[in-house]
Amino acid sequence: MQVLATIDAFRQARAAYGPLGFVPTMGYLHQGHLSLIARARRECGAVAVSIFVNPTQFGPREDFERYPRDLERDLALLAREQVDLVFVPSREEIYPEGFGTYVSIPAADEVLEGAARPGHFRGVATVVCKLLNIVQPTRAYFGQKDAQQSIVVRQLVRDLNIPTQIVVAPTVREPDGLAMSSRNSYLTPEERQAAPAIYRALCAAEQRYLAGERDGEALRQAVIAVLDAEPLLRPEYVSVADPLSLRELEQVGSHGALVSLAVRIGAVRLIDNLLLEPVTTA
Repeated sequence: MQVLATIDAFRQARAAYGPLGFVPTMGYLHQGHLSLIARARRECGAVAVSIFVNPTQFGPREDFERYPRDLERDLALLAREQVDLVFVPSREEIYPEGFGTYVSIPAADEVLEGAARPGHFRGVATVVCKLLNIVQPTRAYFGQKDAQQSIVVRQLVRDLNIPTQIVVAPTVREPDGLAMSSRNSYLTPEERQAAPAIYRALCAAEQRYLAGERDGEALRQAVIAVLDAEPLLRPEYVSVADPLSLRELEQVGSHGALVSLAVRIGAVRLIDNLLLEPVTTA
């Protein structure tokens, strides 16, 4: 496993490989990341992973400084997974003095995470664009938990003609349903006990949908009812939206819907979602 800290060194090492799967991360790896790495290995043979806590996607009052970091632990996990290349750039390597070029997808800033976190997706799109340019992967792997991010990345690749296939893998969950996230490490024992209500709330909407409910507001209220029953949870938004445009739906139609939410538990902010698949009739 080669661990590389500069763009030039990474590009030189990359030249030795043909098809390459790429998993971009912010570190503090969990089983969700490892499942993406395993899939990249199966589908591409060689695997590259980046570890970079990207400052441009954090707002001024968000958790950039305290975001969990443990590079030694992460590298041990990646060595166990037999990752070929690990890119661990400094902030200055990605954003050198005088840096002033950003990638913006205005529509992403109007809804859900974009509306809740101004500037977030400009930071995401910029760093993903840079990483794909540096790594030149055959395929890049993302998790469904960050559903809006995956939509943004797919548009980025399409609009800028980047020759990388974007693969979005299902959310990996704890046995009690909580979506795996590096931020779960912030939760106190009491908060961790309350957190699975997030997934139960999503499942409540899914159950109503499978029973025939198509009214968007009724599905949102099914989610809210479960969240409201858990005193430690404070929802920021609950959405039932078109799975492509992310515009809120009055009625769920033939494309199905994305049910998503952002919830605060104490000082921790968690997101999650479920896709309501289109229902076909015989």
